[in-house]
Amino acid sequence: MAAMISSIAFTSYPVRDMGRARRFYENALGLKLTHNFHDEWVEYDIWDTTFAISNMDSDHQAGAKGALVAFETDDYDAFIQRLKDKGATFVHDTFETPVCRMAVVADPDGNHVVIHKRKT
Repeated sequence: MAAMISSIAFTSYPVRDMGRARRFYENALGLKLTHNFHDEWVEYDIWDTTFAISNMDSDHQAGAKGALVAFETDDYDAFIQRLKDKGATFVHDTFETPVCRMAVVADPDGNHVVIHKRKT
C-alpha cells in the first residue's frame, strides 16, 4: 500500500509580538497553551492537530494574508459574542453557506482567523 497523508500535523502563523499574539489567542479565542519553546514557538493542541504561533520563522511574514485557519466552535453565537466583548476586529461578520456559518476576525498582526460552525 502506498504511503498517504493521514492528518494535518500543525498549522502555524507568524507573529511580530508574541505577548500580544498570545493574549489574543489565549484570552479572546480561549486556546489552551500546550507547548512553549523559548517564547518563540507556542503551540495549542486542538483535537488531533496543533495550531502554533511563532516569531522565529524568518521565511514567513506576519499578516501576509496567505493561508488561514478555521476554528470549529460548539456554540457559535456565544463564541462570536465573546469575541465582540473582547474587542476583536471583525473582517467579515457572520455569514452563512449551505453547510455552515462563519465569521472572520483578524489577529493583532492581521492574520485572518475563521470562526466556524458546521450545520447539522
